[in-house]
Amino acid sequence: MLTTALPGRRFACVIAALAFGLGAGPVRGAAFALQEQSGSGLGNAYAGGAAGAEDASTVWANPAGMARFSTINAVIAGTLVAPSIKFSNSGSLPALNQPLGGNGGNAGSLSGLPAMYLVVPISKSWAVGLGIGAPFGLKSDWDEGWLGRYQGLYSEIKTINVNPAVSWRANDALSVGAGINFQKVDATLTNNVNYSGALLSAAAAAGVPPATQSAIAAATPGLDATARLEGSDYAWGWNLGVLWSVNSNTRFGAHYRSSLKYDVVANVNFTYPTIPPVPPALAPTVDLLAAGVNEKLASGGVTSSLELPAIASASIFSTMNAKWDLMADVQWTQWSTIPELRFVRTTGAVLSVTPENFKDTWRVSGGANYRYSDQWKFRIGLAWDQSPVQTAERTPRLPDADRAWVALGAQYAMGRNWKFDAGYAFVTATGAPSENQNAGSTAANGLISGDFDVYVNLFSAQLTYSF
Repeated sequence: MLTTALPGRRFACVIAALAFGLGAGPVRGAAFALQEQSGSGLGNAYAGGAAGAEDASTVWANPAGMARFSTINAVIAGTLVAPSIKFSNSGSLPALNQPLGGNGGNAGSLSGLPAMYLVVPISKSWAVGLGIGAPFGLKSDWDEGWLGRYQGLYSEIKTINVNPAVSWRANDALSVGAGINFQKVDATLTNNVNYSGALLSAAAAAGVPPATQSAIAAATPGLDATARLEGSDYAWGWNLGVLWSVNSNTRFGAHYRSSLKYDVVANVNFTYPTIPPVPPALAPTVDLLAAGVNEKLASGGVTSSLELPAIASASIFSTMNAKWDLMADVQWTQWSTIPELRFVRTTGAVLSVTPENFKDTWRVSGGANYRYSDQWKFRIGLAWDQSPVQTAERTPRLPDADRAWVALGAQYAMGRNWKFDAGYAFVTATGAPSENQNAGSTAANGLISGDFDVYVNLFSAQLTYSF
């Protein structure tokens, strides 16, 4: 005998939040920002990026570093991202009239991140450059029927950023650089909707007698609808950097990237389940209830405003002797630009307001280079990357936690013009708890209680050519 019913209006809002929400991460360092913008930097865990200016990837890390180049420098790089994302259940609860489901398997999905950079000196004081990369991203794929299926199944967020830049050398010690950024985001997100619970919610709202509600529940258990959202938008931003050489061995760099404001235009499509045969006496009632649920789950256009965070970093790079370089970096990310996710139909009706409460974060890193010979250079790096996700808002789309990095790399110089870099990093964010996460209603969505264990293997390669 079922005694719990879902309030119709509240259930509709919960469905909207699930169907249209860009999850815990609307578009992936911490959260969904991607540090992996070069192959050479990975071996140092991207320490000292704003001061290193080792190759053309400085277009991204700090365009002021372009002033250090006297010849054209070109970089092509790629990073293979191999994540493991698993959930351990400890007290999760099923949604109304649904089985609990499994733990979801491994939601990690292999991805590749390309990047290309070019720096062209045009005089002793001026240089121009171009960088193309993917600064934000997210991909996860949970098993069908898992216990968190109402909060997230498949999530893929892709960005591409085109960054032309210019630098000016004021004197032998000081240079500045600036750029503009054109960025595109594409999102595909899916989740299930508790259709069986929706029928009971509609029955309770319509005043259907409890005995009839129980009969409907017995005849229609375990029915799920599927929501699929696909959307995209473009945004413009800017970046500004400064590089100061204290002497021939030590330099400081600082770099700022502006936030980017999106007005995402998306479409959501619902796939309804096939209702099994029910007793003839119930059929008219079930058909009427299903028609009302389908109306609430209507496919159509939605929009959402989103501001991706500003990023500021400060770095030091120092050549200690003929063999060793040391570097360090601190980075601040303004994740508080995402306090909530608000989704609106193209008709103007507000579908949902989902709290995110992201907090601003810090990342610190340190690294070293060892020059073994004229051909070989070896790298090492460590980093700690703070997560903006708070425990109460941690969901399967972004089961993020503070991350620790350990990185290694090597560079081989092939003659005077060519250099090849390879790097590896292990990033861990294990033991991220999800405490009583139900997206607003345990009856509608079940309750996720347990721990997410996340780690990532990163493999990078880069080819650099100096003309």
